[in-house]
Parts: sequence; C-alpha cells; structure tokens
Amino acid sequence: MSESEEAGESITAEGLAQLKAELEELEGPAREQIAERLKVARELGDLKENAEYHIAKEDQAHLETKIQRLREREKNAVVADVESAGADSFAFGRTAVLTDDSGRTHSWTLVGSTEANLAEGKLSAESPVGQALRNRKVGEQVKVSTPKGERTFTIDSVS
Repeated sequence: MSESEEAGESITAEGLAQLKAELEELEGPAREQIAERLKVARELGDLKENAEYHIAKEDQAHLETKIQRLREREKNAVVADVESAGADSFAFGRTAVLTDDSGRTHSWTLVGSTEANLAEGKLSAESPVGQALRNRKVGEQVKVSTPKGERTFTIDSVS
C-alpha cells in the first residue's frame, strides 16, 4: 500500500461516484428546499415563537454538517484499483458468491468501510469477515469468528 493510501480511505470508483452524486444533491436541491422552507417560515411572523422556522434552521444545520462530513470523506478518499491478487481471489473491489455453513448463498463486493452496506451486498474489507475472506481463492473454506459464533464460508466464484 502506498503512503497516500495509508493516509486516505480506500473507496471503489463506484463508491466515489455515489459520494459525489450525494454531495451534488445535498449542495443543490436539498439546500434550495431548506432555503425555501426558511423563507416561508419567516413570512409567518415572529421568529422567536415560530416553530417551523426553528425546525428549518435545525434541519439546515444538520444538512451543512452532513455536507461537511461528506466533503471530508471525498477529500480523504483514495480510489483503490481492483486488486490483482489473481482472477480467482476475493480481492478489494471484486464480487464473490459465497455459501455459509447453513447453506445460504451470499453475493458480496469487498469495499471500503464507508461504502459498506450488507443489505446492498457491500462488505467492508475492514470488517472481521471481510478481513478473513480477503484474497482467499475460489473453493477455499474460511472459518470466521463472529459475534454469533464461528461461521464457515466457502467461496464459490469471484468476478
């Protein structure tokens, strides 16, 4: 890993594109909606007792905080190339189909921690399961300690 990657946060190219799209939405339409809510609330009169105005101001503060956090993530993001650990290895940026010890099949893409979302099939490379499975080959069985006990995963295919 290069020095710049150590200082930054690994992210896939797709993850970076999604981050930029979210920022564009928040800095454009979302800001405009808050500004309109504030304008309408101001027109209602006395701002001291205007609950709608105070709620809109609070929402504006949350929005700006979120934008700031996403800008920081974008600044620190290091787009990681799909690792070349071999075509049959489950490496960063690659997708694997796995079977767990209960017979359930999972399709996971190994991604950076900030873009991880198991519901979307995105497994953090930094999670205990991600670390255990990273760079393992098709056909390998991997035992992983999880909060629910030890689990065994078999890597069926990698793309």
